[in-house]
Amino acid sequence: MKARYQYRFYPTDQQQQSLAQLFGCVRVVWNDALAICKQKELLPSNNDLQKLVITQAKKTVEREWLSVVSNIPLQQSVADLGVAYKNYFDSLKGKRKGKKVGKPKFKKKTNQQSARFRIGGFSIKGHEVYLTKIGNVKPIWSRDLPSGFTSFDSTETAKTRTCSPSSPTSVTVIKDCANRYFLSFVVEIDPVCIDAKNQSIGIDLGIKTFAVMSNGEKAESPDYSRLDKRIRKLQKKLASLPKDTKRRNRTRIKIAKLHNQITDTRKDFLHKLSTKVVSENQAIVLEDLNVSGMVKNRKLSRAISLQGWREFRTLCEGKSEKLNRDFHVISRWEPTSQICSECGYKWGKLDLKIRSVQCLNCRTEHDRDENAAKNINKVGIGHCHDSKRTQREGKTGTPAHLSEVSRITEASAR
Repeated sequence: MKARYQYRFYPTDQQQQSLAQLFGCVRVVWNDALAICKQKELLPSNNDLQKLVITQAKKTVEREWLSVVSNIPLQQSVADLGVAYKNYFDSLKGKRKGKKVGKPKFKKKTNQQSARFRIGGFSIKGHEVYLTKIGNVKPIWSRDLPSGFTSFDSTETAKTRTCSPSSPTSVTVIKDCANRYFLSFVVEIDPVCIDAKNQSIGIDLGIKTFAVMSNGEKAESPDYSRLDKRIRKLQKKLASLPKDTKRRNRTRIKIAKLHNQITDTRKDFLHKLSTKVVSENQAIVLEDLNVSGMVKNRKLSRAISLQGWREFRTLCEGKSEKLNRDFHVISRWEPTSQICSECGYKWGKLDLKIRSVQCLNCRTEHDRDENAAKNINKVGIGHCHDSKRTQREGKTGTPAHLSEVSRITEASAR
């Protein structure tokens, strides 16, 4: 399986200028190739596009500065455009799973910038990574890079790292909107076998309480409200500033830095939680959530978008593959919050304000989220109660409301 390893680095002033030229050339080649594709009825091949936007463009006065940077990232930019169009057409034909992929768009100077170096355009020696026509950069090796690469102590002398057959075949240089620089490697790793403490676990995702486990554990979501309020305030200020001004650019960078703080906080929380869940359980069961439909609720859309439910699912799925775990996702139509996890009695839909309810059949008191997590676990491992038989034995009731005190033991906002 493939895994991504990303490291931050701090380029010198000269390297920043060289990287700015590289990002600009990669962006121009992408935009020129995309403009040609939109004019043609049939999509040109990558070789034809490279001849038009790189080889022939370098001979013109308008694009002669493309020769200043390495040719490898320029060729890779055209190849990435071909992959983007392939994903778009596969999505239209239904060959690609997940959300529909839109058409490739033109790249902007103010968005995240990136350039990819293949073999021949970079090398790893000692603590440093050499990039063609950029020079040696020193990333912060926060963790070991697989494939024979080892970490170094500050007291050690520089050693040469020789690339093995499974070494990284490419490296992507990234500059985000807050002017931070990263090196991103994608390497092939082997799955690891680690014994799990528990057989299986079901997880119910929420807003205030991010995750409620079937074993009774809860994971509280970090508080993003303070940073989110500052972002909304600065966004209002940004809307009133004239374009192409220094003040607007400074405000834009401030907003980007606040977004990065939220992203880093969320990513740290999700990584730690997913690692804990996957390492302790052999089978992980989640519920398929219709997030795109849920964000249409204007009152909850911003809070839902900040949680990162999809990112958590992706992390759990990837780490499950790495540790040889079983990962299951049950249907979103399973009535996990409408069925008693003890006897299987179905009491119907519950108002969102209802957080605790007592079963009419077995008289067991349930926390709403914990009961749903237990049902998710049972459906995921294939040991669900026969709810139809239980309904025939018990009395079928109507959905509970806040006025029914005998059935609802606690009502509060989630």
